[in-house]
Amino acid sequence: MPSQSLAGQWTLRQADATDSVPIAIPGDVHSALLAAGRIPDPYHGANERDIQWVGAREWIVERTIEVDAAVLAAPEVALTCACLDTLAEISVNGQVVGSAHNQHRIWRFPVKSALKPGVNRITVRFASVERAAAARAAQLAHPVPYSGNNTIPHLNLVRKAQCHGGWDWGISLMAIGITDDIRLDGYAAARLDYVHTTQSHRPGACDVTVTAELHAPAAGRSELVVELAGKRVAVPAALVVGANSVSATVTIAQPRLWWPNGHGEQPLYDLRVAIADQRVERRIGLRTIELINRPDDVGISMVFRVNGRDIFCKGANWIPSDALPARQEAHWAGLLDSAVSAHMNMIRVWGGGQFEGDAFYRMCDERGLLVWHDLMFACSLYPADPAFLADVRAEVVHQVKRLRDHACIALWCGDNECVGALGWYPESRKSRDRYVIAWDRLNQALGAAVAEADPTRVFWPSSPCSGPGDFSDAWHDDTKGDMHYWDVWHGGKGFDAYRSVRPRFCSEFGYQSFPSLETVRTYCPDEQLNITSPAMEHHQKNAGGNTKINEMFARYFRMPVGFAETLWLSQLQQALAIKIGVEYWRRSMPVCMGTLYWQLNDNWPVASWSSIEYGGRWKQLHHHARRFYQPVIALAVQTEREVELWAVNDGPAPAAARL
Repeated sequence: MPSQSLAGQWTLRQADATDSVPIAIPGDVHSALLAAGRIPDPYHGANERDIQWVGAREWIVERTIEVDAAVLAAPEVALTCACLDTLAEISVNGQVVGSAHNQHRIWRFPVKSALKPGVNRITVRFASVERAAAARAAQLAHPVPYSGNNTIPHLNLVRKAQCHGGWDWGISLMAIGITDDIRLDGYAAARLDYVHTTQSHRPGACDVTVTAELHAPAAGRSELVVELAGKRVAVPAALVVGANSVSATVTIAQPRLWWPNGHGEQPLYDLRVAIADQRVERRIGLRTIELINRPDDVGISMVFRVNGRDIFCKGANWIPSDALPARQEAHWAGLLDSAVSAHMNMIRVWGGGQFEGDAFYRMCDERGLLVWHDLMFACSLYPADPAFLADVRAEVVHQVKRLRDHACIALWCGDNECVGALGWYPESRKSRDRYVIAWDRLNQALGAAVAEADPTRVFWPSSPCSGPGDFSDAWHDDTKGDMHYWDVWHGGKGFDAYRSVRPRFCSEFGYQSFPSLETVRTYCPDEQLNITSPAMEHHQKNAGGNTKINEMFARYFRMPVGFAETLWLSQLQQALAIKIGVEYWRRSMPVCMGTLYWQLNDNWPVASWSSIEYGGRWKQLHHHARRFYQPVIALAVQTEREVELWAVNDGPAPAAARL
């Protein structure tokens, strides 16, 4: 299949202007304006306020190209866009060929009739999400409450990363752009849309069934060829008009199994698939994974079992690595290496962010990092009308099929805290049944989409969640499901409160600290090096956060005497808090079988719950995590009457200890 990348330099201008600046594609509008000197650094001081006009405007991104002869000669040509963020109208040579309205979907527009020999102009016009969200809200029959973390109202009505509108750790920067692959694809017999595998393990062997999904414009014949583990299998394929699915099975004797970090190696097999003049190459890991969610003496277990071994999951929550999409991928390897260095074996891709690019999941495969993957809904209520459900169904089917072959993916979760959100807003408290029905309708649609696209993994309805069909309080019931325990930070309790609960799996808990002095100096002028200064307050997005940090000093320490000492002590205090929780829950095995603290990383320099500052510098918490997450640890715990001595081992082999 002939294909022509459209990556490279395009031009960017406001829709009502003629002057333009260069923009690198894949890339985003803010990064291009920053590079051209049209906006100040949004991360410095309070410059965030001065760049809000960008998200309120319409923008045009365009370029001219000479289409390759092979592409132009193909019977069918599609313009394929892996990520358009978000509301876009696409034209070729002045002819509108399609529109997009969902950041998380792939878009394929037929453009054969619009192309011509010689120079062609590709134009993408982006509308303002901010204005569109307000317009949609005005048309609602009843309100759909949105998260107070957003500074952009009604962002829950648009399928876009929810944290782009700001969060309680994040800048409000309404990213716009073509942020992933964009290309022209020519094809004749069929278009290959997806390739995915299913593994069937038995003693001494693994049967890998490889399935190719194609769209054929006309009936015809082809051949599916699969190469895996030194074997080659060819299967004839009779294609019909429209959707086609063709499969072949390869048996691997004595397979080398993929393990989470700390439990074994991560061997990856090269897979090559060819059909209808198209080829796909990827690397797959062979392993089994189960979620053991059964009644026991405490309540209901929550255990990830990999290759028959119960795994205590140690890790943190992942947010987008930069508020500027053009910078994100450059952070991934360093952040994930840091997770591995701290003995983590799982990260949670949080539902207020985004599905990451392919390279992110390859890196997780290579490092043995399991991924608890939320779908992209967070802290809000959402529509459940047929059009919205159809849109998110297409989104989820695409993303799950795209990612399901990664060994790292452990679980698909419906949302972040949307069950809890049913009790947060006056509208849903007043008319709870209406909003419960809407949440359930959406969640059932998400579960059905996951079951269709990846029947090999569990769909967990929400996080936190007591289990399918259970609407009980997963913030405080520690006998079942996954728990978000926020009584220490948001509730103001002391660190010992972590020892008052034994979650089956704690997927969120955290405590804030300031960044280091080196990082603070990147955004704060020297004359404002004070935690109550305008710049420092602006880089604290959680209401009252700086006060909470300061007040907790009085419980555990003497008050620091200077600014640098305040930053340093805040990080020590944060590390102490998380250490107390993790160590108690690790010695509670097998009742508790996972701790994912909030959060691993930042998307800009800010006071937050992260263990790694924006730019990659480790906070004290991450240094401590390297100790409290190591496979074998010794603990001394002061109780009312005695000191308890514990040795904890969650590694793959027995360990000797002397206390």
